[in-house]
Amino acid sequence: MTTSSDEGEPITEKGLIALKAEIGELETVGRRAIAARILTARGHGDLKENGEYHAAKEDQAHLETRILRLRQRLRNAVVVDTADDTTGATFAFGHAAEIRDEATGELHTWRIVGATEADRAQGKLSAESPVARALMGRAAGDTVEVPTPRGTRRLRVERLL
Repeated sequence: MTTSSDEGEPITEKGLIALKAEIGELETVGRRAIAARILTARGHGDLKENGEYHAAKEDQAHLETRILRLRQRLRNAVVVDTADDTTGATFAFGHAAEIRDEATGELHTWRIVGATEADRAQGKLSAESPVARALMGRAAGDTVEVPTPRGTRRLRVERLL
C-alpha cells in the first residue's frame, strides 16, 4: 500500500466516521459556543479595549481554521478497505499486530492507520511513519531494523491480530 498524495490520504472506515463526527461537532456545538461568547463580550461595552471580545474572536478564527483543515482532510480521504487482505499473513494497513522492541523487551500492540488517525498513546501508527513503513508487509516472526532519532531499533513482529 502506498500513501502518495496523488491517491489521496488513506484512512480507515472508523477514522472517516470519527473525522465526520469531529467536523459536525465543531460546526454545530463549537460555533454556537463561540457565538455565545462573542455575544456576551459585546454586551460589555467598548470593543476596542474589550479583551474578552478579542479573545473570543481569535478563538473563532482558530475554530474556523480547524474546520477548514478537517474538511480538506475529508476531501482527500480515501477509505482503504482492510477486508481486502483476506490472507492476514502480513502486517498491513488497518490491521494490528503485537510488536516486540528487542532492545527493551517491551511488547506493543500497534495498528497501522492513516496519518490523520495516528495516536501513539492508543497504539495507532501513521502509515507514513518510518516504523510503520518498515513493518508493513512483514509476517509473524520477522524482525526489522528501523532508524529512529534515538538510534536504530530492532522490532520483531510477534503476532498478527
